[in-house]
This record gives sequence, C-alpha cells and structure tokens, in this order.
Amino acid sequence: MPLRTLIVDDEPHAIEVIEKYLTNFPEVEISGRCHNAIRAAEIIRSAKIDLLFLDIKMPALMGTDFIKGLTNPPKVIFTTAYQEYALDGFDLGAVDYLLKPIPYSRFSKAMDRVREIFDPRFRPSAEKSPDLEVVVNKEQFLYLRIKRENTKVKTSDILWIESVKDYIKVVLKDRVLTTKYKISVVEKLLPSKDFIRIHRSFIVSLDNIESFHPNYVKIAGKELPIGRNYKQDCYKRFLQS
Repeated sequence: MPLRTLIVDDEPHAIEVIEKYLTNFPEVEISGRCHNAIRAAEIIRSAKIDLLFLDIKMPALMGTDFIKGLTNPPKVIFTTAYQEYALDGFDLGAVDYLLKPIPYSRFSKAMDRVREIFDPRFRPSAEKSPDLEVVVNKEQFLYLRIKRENTKVKTSDILWIESVKDYIKVVLKDRVLTTKYKISVVEKLLPSKDFIRIHRSFIVSLDNIESFHPNYVKIAGKELPIGRNYKQDCYKRFLQS
C-alpha cells in the first residue's frame, strides 16, 4: 500500500520542492496539495491521509493549531522558515521538523524516519540508540517559550536541564529559565554530541561535567543523579569525552 501524502503550504514553490524530492520515494503517493489548513481539513475528511507535510505559518489558521484540532491526525512533518516553532512541533508528536530552505539531505533523513514508522523492515533493532536530529541553527542555539516570548538560548550556556512535573528548568551559567515543555521534547533539540541524558529527569552538558561517580555527576559544585538505566551509556560517553 502506498503512503498517501498531502502537502499543505501557502507558497507554491515550497510545494514544488517537496513534490520534486518525493519523486525519489516510490512508496509515496501524493494524494493532494493545497495552500491552507481549511482546504486540508476537507481533504482529510474525504480521503485517508497517512502522511502530511504541513507549513506552520499560514493565513487564517496556523499549522500547529490545525493539528491540535484533528481527532486522529496523520503523521506530520512540519515545514517552516521559523525555528522558534520547533518545540511546538515536536510537542505535538511530529515525525520531524524541516527548516526552509530544505536541503535534500535533510529531507531524506526525515523520510528515513517515516519509513521506520510505516515499514517494520526499516526499524532499528532494540540495541541501537535512536538518531536524534538537532534542530538548531549553525550558531547552536534554540528558542524557549518564556512568558509568551521566544527566548534565545545558546546551547553552550546550558549546564543542565531538569524535569519538574510538566515543566523543565534550564540551568544556564548565569540564570535559570523555567518553561512548560517535556524534557523528551527538548532532548531532541539539543546537539547529541554535547549533551547526554543521565536520568529520566536530567540532561547535562558534557563539557561542564567537573567529575563523575557511579551514582552522580558534579556540575558547578552540584551533584546530579545518574539513573540506573542510564549508567552504562553514561560511562561510555564520559570516558570518550
């Protein structure tokens, strides 16, 4: 069965780029294309759609708000020129988040994830760690929504991130930021070569670890616990870094 795909973008050129890229994926069938979320809703109601390429910033209705309004949304890959919406995209369970202009190499990685979801043959074995793509720009920063504003944070300034119920505390060298996101969402946005998950509630900067013990790491004089399920991976990374 082909993957029935819908492309939604208010820029005709953006649709053309995705269509061109998809010609390299014979398992995909383009079932429709449109320029706004209202028309997309009509198509989804009348036909089964497996995969949705969705622009975020569109007239009348934002792509993220559109997905929130669907009872059983298809798998979605967000496409946008605005990095500040990345957290919202991943928080909605997006397969991926592509920043325009979209290079083919990055598009291909997103399609690898689609294959893993829809075709068991492409799923990694249990022994492999998931390949988490970094959604930051060349200057290595991300945006965190703090009090209705998107606050720019350099990843090099982050000491650690701590999960507190539905919130996270982002501990920087000079301040602490608190925002309502899941730690698993932010984990996907951080450069995996620079950060490591040491506990279900903690992600730490490898460069800022002062020392480590079988049960904890020390950063800025504070001991942060290493979870039992994370110890083996932590020791490997600590010794390599």
